[in-house]
Amino acid sequence: MSDDAAAARAAAEEESAFSHPHVAPDATAAYGDHPDQVIDFYAPRIEEPSAPLVVVLHGGAWRAPYDRGHITPFADYLARRGFAVANVEYRRGATLPAQGGTAPVAGRWPDTFDDVAAALDALPGLAREALPQADLRRMVLTGHSAGGHLALWAAARHVLPADAAWRTPAPAQLRGVVALAPIADFAMAEKLDVCGNAALQLLGGEAKFTERQRYADPALLLPTGIATTLVQGRADEVVPQAVAEAYADAAAKAGEVVGLTLLEEVGHFPLIDPAADACAVAAEEIAQLAW
Repeated sequence: MSDDAAAARAAAEEESAFSHPHVAPDATAAYGDHPDQVIDFYAPRIEEPSAPLVVVLHGGAWRAPYDRGHITPFADYLARRGFAVANVEYRRGATLPAQGGTAPVAGRWPDTFDDVAAALDALPGLAREALPQADLRRMVLTGHSAGGHLALWAAARHVLPADAAWRTPAPAQLRGVVALAPIADFAMAEKLDVCGNAALQLLGGEAKFTERQRYADPALLLPTGIATTLVQGRADEVVPQAVAEAYADAAAKAGEVVGLTLLEEVGHFPLIDPAADACAVAAEEIAQLAW
C-alpha cells in the first residue's frame, strides 16, 4: 500500500472511531477532589445475576484534550455484550504545548500515576455501590494506546521499585489485562517518536526520563504473574507494532508469556470503534479472560 493510501485509511479509521455520539453513563462516582478524578459506570445491558467488571482506561497520549468521552462508545459496546464497565478519568497534561512543540504536553508527573493508582484502589468500593451486579472476582483491565500503558502499569504495581509510592504488597485481584495498541515499551516508543515524544514528556523530559522510567515503563516491570494480552493492528501508524513486540520480547526475557494478537490491515483506532470488526476481536479477548 502506498504512503498516501495508508494515510487515507488511517484518517478514515480515526474519523469512524470519533464519529459515534458519546454515551452517558448509568452512574458516576468520584475517587478524589479534582474534577478529573471520577469513574463512569455502565451497567450490563444483558440481565444476569452478575457480570464481569471491565475497567477501561482511555488513550490520547496522556494529553488534556483527550478525555474519557471519546471511549464511551466502546464502554457502551462492552456493556451491550454483557459486561459491567468502569470508565476511569485521570489527570492529563497541561493545555500548554511542550517546549518546542505545538501539541499540549503529555501527562503530569506524578499526578497521572497518582490518579490511576487511587482509582484502582477505590474501585471495588465504588463499584459495589454503583453496580451491585459487577463481579469483582472477574475483573479485567483494558486500555487503548496511552490507556493501554496505564492498564499494564496498574497491573504491575506489586513489582514497582520498593520506594515507589504506588507499590502494592500483592498483585491486584485481576483475571487479566487486555492492552489495545499500548505504549508498552518506552524505549521503543521514544526511538520511534510515538505521539511526538509523549512518553518523554510524561516522565518530565530528558532530564528525568531515565530516572523515572523504572517507575513507569511496563517493559521494565516484568514479570507480573498476571495474564496479559496485547491486541495490535499491523497497520497502526500511531503506535507501531514494534512497540507491542518490544514489550512481548521483554516479557519473554523475564520468563513470562504474553499474548500478542496481531490484526492484518488494521490501524490504531478500529480497536475501540464499535463499527469495526477489530473492536469485536478486542471484546472477545476480554471475554476470554473474564469468563
